[in-house]
Amino acid sequence: MQEVNNFLILIDSFIGSATWFPYALLGTGLFFTFYLKFPQIRFFKHAVKIVSGKFDRKDLPGDTSHFQALATALSGTVGTGNIAGVAFAIHLGGPAALFWMLVTAAIGMCTKFVEVSLSHKYRTKLDDGTMAGGPMYYMKNANFTFNGKKVNLKWLAAIFAFATVLSSFGTGSLPQINSISSTLLATFGIDQVLTGAVLAVLLGLVIIGGIKRIAAVTSKLVPGMAIIYFIGAFAVILFNYENIIPSFIAIFGDVFTGSAATGGFIGANIAYAFNRGVNRGLFSNEAGQGSAPIAHASAKANEPLSEGMVAILEPFIDTIIICTVTGLVLLSSGAWNEKHVNQFEYAEIEILEKEYVESNEGHKNKIYMHINDVEKLPTYTGELKVVDGKIQNDDFTFIHSRSFADNITVYKDEDLLTDEVFTGSVAVTNGKISDDRPIKFIGESLVHSAPLTALAFKRGFFGDFGQYIVSIGLLLFAFSTAISWSYYGDRAMTYLFGPKSVIYYRIVYVVAFFFAAFQDTTIIWTLSAITIALMTLPNLVGILWLRKDMKRTISEYGDFFEENFPGEDHPKFK
Repeated sequence: MQEVNNFLILIDSFIGSATWFPYALLGTGLFFTFYLKFPQIRFFKHAVKIVSGKFDRKDLPGDTSHFQALATALSGTVGTGNIAGVAFAIHLGGPAALFWMLVTAAIGMCTKFVEVSLSHKYRTKLDDGTMAGGPMYYMKNANFTFNGKKVNLKWLAAIFAFATVLSSFGTGSLPQINSISSTLLATFGIDQVLTGAVLAVLLGLVIIGGIKRIAAVTSKLVPGMAIIYFIGAFAVILFNYENIIPSFIAIFGDVFTGSAATGGFIGANIAYAFNRGVNRGLFSNEAGQGSAPIAHASAKANEPLSEGMVAILEPFIDTIIICTVTGLVLLSSGAWNEKHVNQFEYAEIEILEKEYVESNEGHKNKIYMHINDVEKLPTYTGELKVVDGKIQNDDFTFIHSRSFADNITVYKDEDLLTDEVFTGSVAVTNGKISDDRPIKFIGESLVHSAPLTALAFKRGFFGDFGQYIVSIGLLLFAFSTAISWSYYGDRAMTYLFGPKSVIYYRIVYVVAFFFAAFQDTTIIWTLSAITIALMTLPNLVGILWLRKDMKRTISEYGDFFEENFPGEDHPKFK
């Protein structure tokens, strides 16, 4: 398993976590923001009117209403990224990472407006009467020109569709159920295998009904789960009201300096905060990834820009509102930089040569340089000598979850129902546990993702009951995300292999959903970063190539609106 994780990390270092990836993403969004004259600001009010149904007509082509399409797309984005992803970003990059998540969302509002508009413009009606759209269709159907000649981008459409199938697992299935099962295990002690089995059956029952059943379910789930989550979140924020202003200062004050060490948090430089903030921001709202256009393609409309308007609201709701609320919960509660008792995941254990002491500023600075990839320290190879669960030798430093690990106890892990301490030697190779025997390490370190958010929710008016809100919210958020992503995947399979391939895809999707419930979370998050990049890059190429088409589409919508809704107050489309 460790070899697999190392291989995925290597791939991720070239794409998803590479320094150039966030620049490509933000650069494209910035280009369209200026090229189209800030549509996310100009059209925001108009977008609200559209989604409220003000301009709806019953005879429009499509399968769902504007609101149902928005709810389906939101259910695909509002998930672990809002609960676990924000906690993971702050854990990695400190409060400044949240700022970069918000910047990604503000720019992403424009990117999503463009990709959804183009997807709707070039959508296709299938033989069964349903609508199919997404970046693969505008790459295939649009008129591309290069040096005055028409160019076919079917090859790029095929790459995107294949990446969408992969990402339906890496974004929609695996991390969602993994976060659900981990949180239910930590909160209620429910076995992860049982969680995976029950939810896999429910998932199969929903997705077999196609987009209409999916839209019907998500349009009810999204508003309900948002209300539950906000009640719990503000119970924490208001309970810790004296930390609200310091939290905002931390978010915006460290933007150009990185986040300083505080508590168990060793600190993060600006590059790390920027990269992880943008990366988690994209995972949260998926702007530029090309996923939401697939859901919006089903909406009833005869003007593609009207659905693009609706899409502007997605990153605003998903990231600017929900992720900010989650961030304030984490920061105001103080849980994010405190060490908590937890079982260490092998993938996050790193054992260094020599003994470094956290209270020694010189030692702490060396660890800071190491975990922020500035100056790497040599790793430990040898044996840990353990007597009655306690490590005896002191020629190493035990790092877990980017923090000094304290009060470590080693247990036998042969039977999950008993906690028998371990005595013997544990093999370590290049800083990683290489011993094949079933043993586990429990101690104090920083935690991240959904377990951290659950800890923070306990520090409010609801006390320990707050963690149950996270569990319920995560269950609803993540499950609805898995539902929506199954639709994205089956549209991509339809494009690649035809409608008959969908049933096989759904079977594999549900089976993988089950098995991911009890796999290593670090591996799953790394896989999600890779699949996000594999979708995003072809999509960015496609929308940049169609930039002039997009500008014409805005102008055409202005003419349509003036003709069909004379006297109606609207923004300038010219």
